[in-house]
Amino acid sequence: MALEVKDVMGKVAVAARMDASFADLTGIMKRYGVGAVTVIDESGRPVGVVSEDDLLLKVTARRGPRFIRLPKRWAEHRKAAGMTARDLMTSPAITVAGETPVDEAARLMHSGHIKQLPVVDRATGRIVGTVHQGDLLKVFERSAEDITREIEIVARVLDADPAELRISVEAGVVRLRGWIPRHSQLLPLLEAVRDIDGVVDVKADLAFVFDDLLVPPPLL
Repeated sequence: MALEVKDVMGKVAVAARMDASFADLTGIMKRYGVGAVTVIDESGRPVGVVSEDDLLLKVTARRGPRFIRLPKRWAEHRKAAGMTARDLMTSPAITVAGETPVDEAARLMHSGHIKQLPVVDRATGRIVGTVHQGDLLKVFERSAEDITREIEIVARVLDADPAELRISVEAGVVRLRGWIPRHSQLLPLLEAVRDIDGVVDVKADLAFVFDDLLVPPPLL
């Protein structure tokens, strides 16, 4: 069964109100050892994020040009002049739910170059926790026994007998040896095993009883 964000996330919601000051934000980052703080409204719903990069604009803006013409640089200048989370934040906030699959959250972080995400309750939209990149790596801490059991379930679903398979798991690398009934089961089995949480790689030495992918030669 695929792990979800709620299985690995931190239960502490690293967040601040929109009126939080610059000092409040830096204090929260230092206290929790994070590089970003989620900004929430009065109902506890994420509306933006203040990152270390946002705060560093305060430093870079001091030596910036007096007159700014590019829209992006002007926006940065205005943000650097801000003193509260409302002014400093990048909006909207990118969020995930507790039920979001871990691999989906990982893809979102990777594509957006994000190190942490606020986790919200789907019903209320309120923040309930924070998931960090390091939390998502917990999927690779699954025991070999758990992974083996899931492989056996996958094999049964694909009509392969787990008793005919020799399964070994070491450091997330799965090795499969043995027999499967049909050639057409090989690729779906390997793909399903690769999708199991905690699996880093799959090495297979499998034979099949019946080659149902063999195309007979045409009749002359």
